[in-house]
Amino acid sequence: MTRFLNALRDGVGFDILLVGAALLFLLALAGAPLVYNVLMSFQQVDMFTLGVLFRPFVGFDNYVAVVQQPEFWMVTRNTLVFVFGSMTGQFVLGFALALFFAQDFPGASTIRGLFLVSWVMPGLVVGAIWSWILAGDFGVLNVILKSLGIIQNNVFWKSDPNFSIWAVIIANIWLGLAFNMLLLSVGLAAIPRDLYEAAELDGANAFQRFWTITLPMMRSTIGAVLSLGLIGTLQQFDLFPALTEGGPANTSNVAGFWSWQLSFQLYDFAKGATVSVMMFLLVLFASVIYVRSTRHEVRG
Repeated sequence: MTRFLNALRDGVGFDILLVGAALLFLLALAGAPLVYNVLMSFQQVDMFTLGVLFRPFVGFDNYVAVVQQPEFWMVTRNTLVFVFGSMTGQFVLGFALALFFAQDFPGASTIRGLFLVSWVMPGLVVGAIWSWILAGDFGVLNVILKSLGIIQNNVFWKSDPNFSIWAVIIANIWLGLAFNMLLLSVGLAAIPRDLYEAAELDGANAFQRFWTITLPMMRSTIGAVLSLGLIGTLQQFDLFPALTEGGPANTSNVAGFWSWQLSFQLYDFAKGATVSVMMFLLVLFASVIYVRSTRHEVRG
């Protein structure tokens, strides 16, 4: 024991101790709940057996039951629309803002810092703000659209089945826009300016420089942004109870919120765990694709 303490005091093995502490923390707070959740998806769980570890094993019956739920395919479609719409909007607008603020003009840093306000705000607060903006009777968005002549009558974004999922998408794009812009700005700053100067001397226009220099040099950054965006979008929960609560008639319900409803409103914990395991497999699949697509990247 004395030799071990002396080794820590001398710095030998201290890095291993720090890494080991972090791994224990992850195993305790992430690994154990994940294993418990996967185990619960293969068991019969109710209010009386929730606190028991060993419960009746039902195999894949919970997965079959979830797929046979009448709202399963609507929730699946909504999840895909929500993920694709949110990621597309966050990435495209975030990239555009990153390119815009990469230009050298007075006040660029100050204005860019204002965009970070949305990133640090809690999801419920963002949901409350956008609930007022998207209100059908007095919402600011309807006023703007009517003044521009885009719509003639008020659109009830949160209660109309045709627009409810898009109401949450708009709010989520605003919530994650600053995060995408920040990461993409870091990637842009890492590209050597000499490459652009050489290409400009060779006669390349702005689009050609973007296509042949910016995009290839930011491949790993774009992959990381898209992967983190997928994980963050699938984990988004706060906006749904603040805006639509999954309604009307599940037209804005997604897998994450449906899992919560099954577990804590219907007390069907096994099916709720099953839906969350399906989401985890989707994130795992996306992560594997990202790692395989960027494993040949040379990192300095």
